[in-house]
Amino acid sequence: MPRDLPLRVRPAARHRRVTGGMAAVVLAVALTACTPGSPEETPAPTVTESDGPQPTADVSAAPTAEPEPTLVPEGTATDNQPLFASVTAAVWASESRVQGRAYIDALTAAGFDKSAMQVTEDETTVGNPAESIQFSVRWGDECLIGQVGPATGDPVTAVVPVLAEGTCLVGATRLIDW
Repeated sequence: MPRDLPLRVRPAARHRRVTGGMAAVVLAVALTACTPGSPEETPAPTVTESDGPQPTADVSAAPTAEPEPTLVPEGTATDNQPLFASVTAAVWASESRVQGRAYIDALTAAGFDKSAMQVTEDETTVGNPAESIQFSVRWGDECLIGQVGPATGDPVTAVVPVLAEGTCLVGATRLIDW
């Protein structure tokens, strides 16, 4: 009887060895299928006369940068918003980002009419930095408006109709006397 016991164990052990061996073969085949072939195994595409002329690379067609926005004096407020937004973003990226005057000066330097501008105060009535600064340029019957500040996040620009009072910003604004 003791001899039968080892015989019964032996087929199970043999089964594990065969199964383990098969698993190793399956794993090896799977890994081989996932690896890219060597360059010799991958044939290069061939071009024949029937394929017609082949395109050539045009080295002169290098990508060009977007042109800088410019003032469009005869255009609409919408036509000039790209320049307005560009100037706003440039000032926001500078050390003067929380100074209303910096936006007015930069917009004037870009060609916008200073006499058509409005700006809110840089500080609150108790002397704290303003959470938001607004500035505008009246353009015909429309307004280019910008808003920046810690409470605003990224600069925001928009084109809106002129208010009934003929201004662009609601409430008290700072005198532009420089």
